[in-house]
Amino acid sequence: MASPQVQSIDWGDVVTTTLENRSKTLADNITNNNALLEYISTETFDGGREIIQELSYGANQTFMFYSGYEFLNVSLNDTMTAARYPIKQAAISVVLSGLEQIQNSGMSAMKNLIQQRVKNAEATFWNQMSAAIYSDGTGWGGKQINGLAAMISKAPTSGVVGGIDRASQVWWRNVSVNANTDARGLITATNVQSYFNSTCIGLKRNSQGVDTIVADNNIYLSYLSSLQAIQRITTDRGKQGIGFTGLKYFGAGKEVDVILDGGKNGQIPTNTAYFINSEYIHYRPYSGRNFKVIGGDRQNINQDAIVRLMGWAGNLTTDGPQYQAVLWQ
Repeated sequence: MASPQVQSIDWGDVVTTTLENRSKTLADNITNNNALLEYISTETFDGGREIIQELSYGANQTFMFYSGYEFLNVSLNDTMTAARYPIKQAAISVVLSGLEQIQNSGMSAMKNLIQQRVKNAEATFWNQMSAAIYSDGTGWGGKQINGLAAMISKAPTSGVVGGIDRASQVWWRNVSVNANTDARGLITATNVQSYFNSTCIGLKRNSQGVDTIVADNNIYLSYLSSLQAIQRITTDRGKQGIGFTGLKYFGAGKEVDVILDGGKNGQIPTNTAYFINSEYIHYRPYSGRNFKVIGGDRQNINQDAIVRLMGWAGNLTTDGPQYQAVLWQ
């Protein structure tokens, strides 16, 4: 008869349960702790070979003023197309060796060990995703998600975004403002508002326009210094209230959030600010694999350890890079 001190523990089941319980928290933390993801839309997709982002690229040419019985223009004209983005995948493992299972055989010790491993996996996943948000998608051998460096490029006259070649499709290019070559000079507290004004006005489109400016430490500090003379105070309401350091900018007839996404170990490139129209930038995780446990136990036949995987699939997409801008130096 088994000793009453011996506990039968299904380690794999406990690891899976812990991961599943934490998956929703991780998904929320990814969006809630990244300033850009907090401000743009999260839209899951349900599968397919690619992520399709439909878009309108031209005006309907059949419009006309007319009189009486005049024939109307009913010709077919192509105004719609679609950007296509590959599905990118990411995963992280939680591993427990046989020795660790023995050393932590008590229920309390076992739960503590697993929770620490899961928390570490979450932190690593979050850091990698935060970096990928600002990437050009070439990392990890091209398997990284397409980030802002690709969609809101500092060199927008070349490269392919969503399957559309910017070299030939001028309408698909974002705005890039290089302070190194601009007549106003490098960005300072004196000229930063001029840069903000001209960039936001240039992207104004009817009632739409830039609604978020995400900046690194240097550009954010320049803007903050430009406001202190008039005692502009940050608000503690709205999205700034959840932990982001934010200011307000009023330009082109619209109030814009200016968000610091730098700070300590920030992932946004140095001396860079992105001017975002969030209607046209989308975070698109796959609904069935948005930080979900993948499969069951994994155990090599020649290794005394169990493995559980947590996975994610999706991409960052845009259906309007021409409504976005990057200011840099």
